[in-house]
Amino acid sequence: MKRPLGVSLIGYFYIFGAVILLFTSIFYDSNANQIGLVTRFGLADIPERLFRVLVALISIVMVYGYMRLEMWGLRLMIGYSILFGVISLTLFFLHNQQPFIGNVIWSIIVLIYSIYVEPSFKMKQQGIPNDSTK
Repeated sequence: MKRPLGVSLIGYFYIFGAVILLFTSIFYDSNANQIGLVTRFGLADIPERLFRVLVALISIVMVYGYMRLEMWGLRLMIGYSILFGVISLTLFFLHNQQPFIGNVIWSIIVLIYSIYVEPSFKMKQQGIPNDSTK
C-alpha cells in the first residue's frame, strides 16, 4: 500500500510553510504584521521569533510522522488542524479579514481528509507493507 497522494501534498505544503516560517523568523519585522503568531495564540509573554521557530519545528516533527503514516503524526495533524482552525475562525470574527477564513477552510479540508485516510494509518500500524517507504 502506498501513501495517499493527499497526505504527500499536505505534508509538502506544511514543510514549505515551516521553512518559510523559519526564514521569516530570522528577518521578522514586528511592525510588518499587525497580528503575529504570539498574539493569535494569546501568549503575549513569549518572544515572536522564538514562537515562530517553535511552531515551525513542531510542524516539521508533525509532518514527519504524518508522511510516514504514523498514528501519532495523524493525531498531531488532526489536533493542529483543529487548533489553527479555531484560532483562525475566532480571528475572522474579530477582524473580518480574508486570510483568516482561508485558514479555516484549509484546516477543515486537512481535518476531513486526514480522517478520511485514517485507514491507511491503521494499515501501517498493523504491519501491512507501505511501498512509499522503500
